[in-house]
Amino acid sequence: MSTIALVDDDRNILTSVSIALQAEGFATRVYSEGETALRALLDNPPDLAVLDVKMPRMDGMELLRRLREKSHLPVIFLTSKDEELDEALGLALGADDYITKPFSQRLLIARIRALLRRTELRAEAAGEPDGGAEAPLLERGRLAMDPARHRVTWDGREVTLTVTEFMILEALAQRPGVVKSRNQLMDVAYHDDIYVDDRTIDSHIKRLRRKFRAVDPEFQGIETLYGVGYRFGEE
Repeated sequence: MSTIALVDDDRNILTSVSIALQAEGFATRVYSEGETALRALLDNPPDLAVLDVKMPRMDGMELLRRLREKSHLPVIFLTSKDEELDEALGLALGADDYITKPFSQRLLIARIRALLRRTELRAEAAGEPDGGAEAPLLERGRLAMDPARHRVTWDGREVTLTVTEFMILEALAQRPGVVKSRNQLMDVAYHDDIYVDDRTIDSHIKRLRRKFRAVDPEFQGIETLYGVGYRFGEE
C-alpha cells in the first residue's frame, strides 16, 4: 500500500482528498502547515507528497526547496488557476507534476498513480527491486547519467534532477541529434493516458536548461526545433 502525504492549509481539501485516496487503497497522512510537514517528510518519508503552493508561513515553494536539499521524494503541486504554468513549474524547484485548482479528485488520483508508476519504473531500471544488475552509465560528451544512483553530472559537476526531468533528459540523450517531438517526450514522462498539454513539456525543458546553466552558463545541450520538438546536441 502506497502512502500519500497531503499538505494544504485548507482542511476541507485535506479531508475530501484523504477520503478519496483511502477509498482507492492508499494510506494518507495530512499536514496543514509547512514546517510540520517538512519534518515529517524527511523523518518518515511517504511514497509521494501533494503540496499546496500557497500556504501561510512556509509555502509550498519553500517547503519543496528545503525538501529537495535532502530528498528526491516524488511531489505533485496544487496551484491556483490564475497562476502562469511557467511560474508554477519554473519556481517549483523540483516538482514532478502539477494540478491547477479547482481540480477533480479523479484527475489527481490518476496523476498520483502515473507518478508512482514512473518512480517504480526508474527503480526497476536501476536494478533496485530484485538486486539485479545496475543500469549502465549513459555518457554523451560532457554529460554523464547514472540511473542506478539517479545522478547526473555535466563536466563532472552534479546537476540535481527530478524523476520526470531525468526521464526526459535520458530520452533525449540516448540518441543525440535525433529530434523528439513533444508527444514522444510526453509518452516518456507520462505513461498513463492523462491529458498533459504541450506547455508542460516546454516547462520541464526550461527547468532542465536552467539547472544545467547554473553549473555551465554556456550550456546549449538541449536544442529546440520550433514546430518539431527537441534534441540533445551532438558535441
